[in-house]
Formats: sequence, C-alpha cells, structure tokens
Amino acid sequence: MRAAVAILRRLCMLLLLTPGIGAAQAETATIAVATNFAEAAEDLIARFEALNDHRITLVTGSTGKLFAQIIEGAPFDAFLAADQARPARLEAEGRAVVETRFTYAEGRLVLWSATPGVITSDGATVLRAGDFAHLAIANPDLAPYGLAAKQALQGLGLWEALRPKLVMGQNIGQAFSMVATGNAELGLVAKSYAISTRNRQSGGLWDVPEALYDPIRQDAVLLTETNVAARDFLAYLKAPEARAVIAGYGYHVE
Repeated sequence: MRAAVAILRRLCMLLLLTPGIGAAQAETATIAVATNFAEAAEDLIARFEALNDHRITLVTGSTGKLFAQIIEGAPFDAFLAADQARPARLEAEGRAVVETRFTYAEGRLVLWSATPGVITSDGATVLRAGDFAHLAIANPDLAPYGLAAKQALQGLGLWEALRPKLVMGQNIGQAFSMVATGNAELGLVAKSYAISTRNRQSGGLWDVPEALYDPIRQDAVLLTETNVAARDFLAYLKAPEARAVIAGYGYHVE
C-alpha cells in the first residue's frame, strides 16, 4: 500500500513539473484598451505579469476606432472598451466569446482646466459665463466620454450656445492634451486623466453631476477563446486587488 502511494506521489510530481501538463503554459495576448483606461491598464498589466509568466501587449485608441479594427480582423485577444454597446455588439455578432462580457469600471466626467483659478466656482456657472475661447471634448461619435460631454452640455442647455467654442479630439486623450498644452482653457474629460499622477498641471476640476450624462459603464470582452493569457487577465480584473487599483484611478467599481 505504501509503495503504491509513493508511486502515485511521484507521478503527481512529474505531472506538475512537466511543461504543458498540470498547469497552463505561459502565453502572450494582445489586448485593445480604450484610451481613458490606458494608464490604469499599464499598472494592472505590470501587476498581472508579476504574478505569472503570461505577457500582455497593450494597444490603445478610441473605443470606436478599436471596434472598427476588430471588425476588420485586427488580431486582438480581448477588448476593454469605454462603453457597453460595442462589446455587446461584438458578442451578438459572434465576434466575441459568449458570456465573457462584464463591466470592469464606470467612468466619471469632469470639467478640467490646467490653469489654477479658471474654475473658481460651480463648473456649470463657469460654462454658462462662457468666458473662454475653447472647450475641449472627445468626438461624441467615436468616444463614450465625448458622448457624455455632449449629454452634459445638453442637460445644462448649453450645447448649441457652446458649439462654436468646441474643439474635438478623436479620443479623450487628445481632448485632455488640448487642455494640458493650453490650446483650450477648459475640457470635459475623464476624471482618470485629471487626477493622474502623470498630470503635472495643478489646475482645477469640477465633478460633472452624474445625472447629466448616461453612466459610462466600461465593458470588457474576450475575443479569442483559446488564449489563456487574455482569459486569465480578464479574470484578474475581477479580483479585489485589481478592483482597488481601478478605483484608485478615479473609476467607480462595484
């Protein structure tokens, strides 16, 4: 009996030590990530790679452009969008792995200026005063944060009045850069950008009331069923450690 147990133990050890048996082999994955979440994603990927041998390549861009690239056959293994609609559409069209879609973060919109003193009161008052030449937003047709900005301005009754002053970036990163470089005095941008440690501009911000725009629920979805690295990374995003990191970047997590 003891001899049989000893043999069984040796076999188990061999299974664990043999590459590809008893444990998943390390893989690489290419993950498309909405621009607003790029900094948080870089942090999360570094933490994820420290826990295992998987390696992740990050490709960033506006949700609309990344979605178009996926439709055209771009070899992405997972998609972290800035909305829910496009991951849902990919799933419905058979371009994503069913039942892998989930909300990994909920974004927040802020009115931000790189110059201290520009936002001296309630942001709605600043916008209504119109004492500025340019207001930067992301393109509402391409970027969910741009759509949220449009909704907020419409909710304040200012969309038509401020349209001549709007300057648009193709994604929220470009809109933020317009303000950071002084090409626009104000911008309706992702809170994650405004509070980032990489943002060296002190400036000021105003949290846009959430009632003024639809929730910016950001969904992730697996695009390649057989890629273990991508699947494991999406699973990691649900872990308490990852959720805490995401919240630290200015997002709401449930």
